[in-house]
Amino acid sequence: MRTALVTGSLIVTSLLSQGPYGPAPLPARLADTGGGSQLITAVAPAPGSTTGRLTWWDRRAGRWFEAGSAPARFGANGLTEGATRTQGTGTTPTGLYELPYAFGIGRAPAGTEYGYRRVTADSWWCQDNASAAYNRWVEPLPADCAPGEAEHLVTYEKQYAHALVIGFNYERPVHGRGAGIFLHVNGKGATAGCVSVAERDMRSILRWADPDRRPHIAIGTQEGPLAVTRY
Repeated sequence: MRTALVTGSLIVTSLLSQGPYGPAPLPARLADTGGGSQLITAVAPAPGSTTGRLTWWDRRAGRWFEAGSAPARFGANGLTEGATRTQGTGTTPTGLYELPYAFGIGRAPAGTEYGYRRVTADSWWCQDNASAAYNRWVEPLPADCAPGEAEHLVTYEKQYAHALVIGFNYERPVHGRGAGIFLHVNGKGATAGCVSVAERDMRSILRWADPDRRPHIAIGTQEGPLAVTRY
């Protein structure tokens, strides 16, 4: 009897994951998608991976459809649980996050609807744990944020040509958890904890993203404790 029950449970689970039109798209298998009708998934093969796949999705008529996909890069030390991440570990935080606004050294791609902030010579991102401006864009750099504990955004000419702020540790920052996590343009290799894609893909994402549709980003692995489907 137990074997029959287990077998029946597996069949039901399989049918639910398949859906009426074949395998259910990834967003349909996530625990949460943020409640909007757009979603970005950033998925790595394993926690130690520095590369993976970024896909952006639209929800129409109750079903998720892939709008685009691109190779992605993650932190030099892979991925880690966002809720317990420690600053300076070179890891990308897993979880489901809002995308508060876009920014860039270059002009916003034609068709961008997201709020887009241009980087100037006075633009910094404070990562100083002793500062009241921790994990915030500041212009100019405040006295309580040491230059060595902040990113001078204009100096990252390639990476910050275009970017989206990932809302990790953003709404109510926990000092020491981490700051300045973005979706940005690829640099030379793995990131310091951000997610990155080629510039052409970043531009496509900015043209696609519609703030009225409340896009989020879900970051995780294909399976295991950090599986993206948990978030």
